[in-house]
Amino acid sequence: MGSGIAQKTAQEQFPVQMVDRELQWVERGQETISTLLGQAVERRIFSEAQVEEIQARITGVVGVENVAANTDLVIEAVFEDFDVKKAVFNTLDEACGEDTILASNTSSLSVNALAKATARPDRFVGLHFFYHPAKNRLVEVIPSELSSDDTIARVEQFCKMLGKVVIVCKDRPGFVVNRFFVPWLNEACLLLEEGVGTTAQIDAVACAAFDIGMGPFALMNLTGPPIALHSTNYLAEQLDTPRYTGAKSLEELVEAGVMWDIDEETECDAEATKIISERLLGQVFAVASQIVAEEICSMEDVDRGAKVGLRWMNGPFEIMNALGLDEAHRMANAYAELAEFDLPPFFAMKAESGHGWEFNFVDVVQTGGVATVRLNRPEAMNALNETLVDQLGAVLDDLNSDNSVTTIVLEGAGKAFVAGADVKFFVDKIRADSFSDIYDFTANGHVVLNKLENSPKTTIALTTGLALGGGLELALACDHRVGTRRSQFRFPETNIGIYPGLGGTQRTVRICGVEAARWAVLAGNFVDSKTAYALGILTHLVEPAEVSATVEAIDKSGKPENKYPCEPRNPEHPVSTFASAFYSDANMPGLLSGSCPEGFDAEDRNVSRQLKSLSRTAPIAMRMASELLDNAVETGENLDAGLALELSNLEDIFATSDALEGLSALIEGRRPTYTNG
Repeated sequence: MGSGIAQKTAQEQFPVQMVDRELQWVERGQETISTLLGQAVERRIFSEAQVEEIQARITGVVGVENVAANTDLVIEAVFEDFDVKKAVFNTLDEACGEDTILASNTSSLSVNALAKATARPDRFVGLHFFYHPAKNRLVEVIPSELSSDDTIARVEQFCKMLGKVVIVCKDRPGFVVNRFFVPWLNEACLLLEEGVGTTAQIDAVACAAFDIGMGPFALMNLTGPPIALHSTNYLAEQLDTPRYTGAKSLEELVEAGVMWDIDEETECDAEATKIISERLLGQVFAVASQIVAEEICSMEDVDRGAKVGLRWMNGPFEIMNALGLDEAHRMANAYAELAEFDLPPFFAMKAESGHGWEFNFVDVVQTGGVATVRLNRPEAMNALNETLVDQLGAVLDDLNSDNSVTTIVLEGAGKAFVAGADVKFFVDKIRADSFSDIYDFTANGHVVLNKLENSPKTTIALTTGLALGGGLELALACDHRVGTRRSQFRFPETNIGIYPGLGGTQRTVRICGVEAARWAVLAGNFVDSKTAYALGILTHLVEPAEVSATVEAIDKSGKPENKYPCEPRNPEHPVSTFASAFYSDANMPGLLSGSCPEGFDAEDRNVSRQLKSLSRTAPIAMRMASELLDNAVETGENLDAGLALELSNLEDIFATSDALEGLSALIEGRRPTYTNG
């Protein structure tokens, strides 16, 4: 785990010290990282040059006492022994400066107890990275009772910069995911002991019931049966739930030092299938309800943990909705009787209501006058759907009318700000011949973005990750856009058969000028953070550690003097100068017809890249987007008029066969074939 955390940290451009008590273990960690990065090169995830840069950011250190005093964050990842961890933290307290935050990567130990064992409990948190930390996107952040707000915010921001989906949860045994997942593994072992099914049969039924790729026995073989036994015994003790005590079959397997034998015979009779399915589902449903009742985290985060950390298709509460809450409650109640605990009363009340669980994807936290609005749908990269847009609109209404709020900050959970709109929605509506639904969704999007555009508050988009399509349009409606080196932007619409329909053709022109807007919108160029800052797409480009201070400074300074300068911030930037010449008014007729502008060499690398990008767009979409960009110039300061033109052209673009082809191809992971129809 330690080397994996170090690897991921270095991959995200942070310098990292990898510390162990002996040189051989430091070298072993470096060898492990080298092997994994070598595999990444073979799979073309990284180039050899990138791997060299990553490894150069990792410094091997022998001895905890030799950690650099100015280290910002130390993540301890020794084995789960309280006394050993305490000794490590005692040494770190002496070696590190007073501002250093200490964190323990633990899956079981009490964070509150660990915090009290340090000399800096206010600068201590628990972290639970999931295996493998360089690949799994989930991390649970567990504040102690004494953790300061600044510590929690800084650690959460760091985890976000690693591209992690963060669940902040209460310090309770098992935290979130292991609380329901570990007993699930043990319950499978109990079913095996009872003779209900074989390992292969139980795995097969579990995969079907939960829509997952690996059953409990295959998963234990992957992570190691001893870990499952240790974890379930710990929960049994800490939660005083004997049902969780490691099954005899699991205990004997661990004592023998072998893995589960899983044959290929997966078929079992209907009665056995029902018992296995309902027992495993009921266990998860019952424990998931306990997690929410104990306020460890929200039901949305429980589902998020299952989908991101365990890679389940749906979370426990989503599965309950699909089955029906009355059935889900029956299964959960049956398991609760076996485990000898009571279900939380709210579960029965909800089941009797006849309604499913209702999910919230927009969270608000207010500190002083700053209200931070988090779009919390990271498993879908915060893609805009009807529910999220409606909830965001309601939140903005409340904040805009709240006199205690001076600044509204938008941020996305996970590695993305917002990765566009929910494409499947568009495909389904086109195929159902329901354009009116597409129009209503887009028109409502305009209404919500205008609540930012016309807000009496200072509005900020924290675009510290990926912002695509509708996500970029959402950010452009804000007064300020704060980014870091991980910020990346793109308008992919013309490549998927449509045009930006939430103000992208209008606000982009007003921010950075029509030529730069053509470069961004028509060709769908990726925009890195430095280019975005030069064009004005980003108003602030800062180091990750400076994000909070930047928000505070903006809150004090208020709205910008000129939100729409209609020209790049840096006209001398290479992209600014190229766009000004290549995408000039005079060159547009030729570019729209597929020819290289006069005076440009089609063999030039930059020119050929643009021509290639333009050739891959849907012709009708590119033409309509170009006209709308021109309309932005014509309508000038009348932004509402330009936005109205975007909406008025929607039916024409979504009626094309190219729109369905482009959107479908994106979902299916293939290159579209456009017929100009």
